[in-house]
Amino acid sequence: MDNLKIITVSQLTFEIKRLLEENFQNVSLIGEISNFKPHVSGHWYFSLKDAEAQISCTMWKGVNSAVFFTPQDGMKIVVTGKVTVYPPRGNYQLDVRSMKPAGIGELQLNFELLKERLKKEGLFDAERKRPIPNLPMKIGIATAIDGAAFRDMVSVAGRRFPLVELVVIPTSVQGVGAAESIVDSIKALNKVPEIELIIIGRGGGSIEDLWAFNEEIVARAVYNSRIPVISAVGHEVDFTISDFVADVRAATPTAAMELATVDMWELIKNINSTIGYLGESLTKRLKDERNRIKYFIQSYASRVPESLINTNRQRLDHTTYRLTTGLENRLEKTKSNLLLRIKALENHDLSKTLKKGFVIVRQNGKAVYRAKKLEWGNPFSMRFFDNQIEINNYEKE
Repeated sequence: MDNLKIITVSQLTFEIKRLLEENFQNVSLIGEISNFKPHVSGHWYFSLKDAEAQISCTMWKGVNSAVFFTPQDGMKIVVTGKVTVYPPRGNYQLDVRSMKPAGIGELQLNFELLKERLKKEGLFDAERKRPIPNLPMKIGIATAIDGAAFRDMVSVAGRRFPLVELVVIPTSVQGVGAAESIVDSIKALNKVPEIELIIIGRGGGSIEDLWAFNEEIVARAVYNSRIPVISAVGHEVDFTISDFVADVRAATPTAAMELATVDMWELIKNINSTIGYLGESLTKRLKDERNRIKYFIQSYASRVPESLINTNRQRLDHTTYRLTTGLENRLEKTKSNLLLRIKALENHDLSKTLKKGFVIVRQNGKAVYRAKKLEWGNPFSMRFFDNQIEINNYEKE
């Protein structure tokens, strides 16, 4: 023991770090992603494992932006990087410099898993899909403006319906940041006034080229759009997640614009046909009205209009007489009833009764109708026709 060289933990760790990092500066590994965690800083932390072992991995923000897909737990990938040691914990890890799916099968598997999950959430439900407008005058487009797909859409719109207004937002549709660019374009088009329809898409390519339209954030942006969306990605045989979420899926960008616009010449033809139909209907209506007037002129009523007028005049006079007579009778009856009520009120006039010699005796605010009801010794009043006498002092005889 006395001859052993004693070193610190840090010394040993840094020696291991030097040996590992010098000898494993560029390694490629294949494995399955586990515990994938995107940090708020933009860095990625995850484990790469196989059946018997695993290794911790880091992929820094400036590097992972080159990955065209979103890693998911369980996805098999190939990574390239260098082995490093993190001294504070004494852990070795792989500093990942590149990442790609282990094969087309892995991308397809990830596609199917996301498709199934979003389907269960209801993002593909036919009941929520909206019909596209019959004659949109303002259409938003989110695609790459340097691609053939964009030129084809502009050409189709100009040929079919030159009056349509196209609002185009240049969008990255492939590679790093493409999914985010598509999402931003959809949100921006939703803020433009009077846009009635949005087309998102691009031309054909490999599954990697089209992958931005398979990202979950794009699917949710399409789902949350207040404006109907046509998804037109790739060729007729290509299907992406955005196709399933969109209100309408078009086989190609060209087909999308054909769905979105009407054929001007077909529209003019229909208008002319409608004008012809309306002209024929108007001519027929005029003929029918002419015949109806002719029949009326030739009818008995038109030949003896004075008789009809006199009949109606007599009917009006009769009705007027009945109304006048009825009102006079009712007025007379009401007047008679009113006179009877006035006479009854006059017969009950108190002053007339007193004038005949009657007297009203009141005591304690009440009329006294019987002598035995008078409280002797208490004041009372006597109301005559011409005066009222207050009796305060008196004696009972």
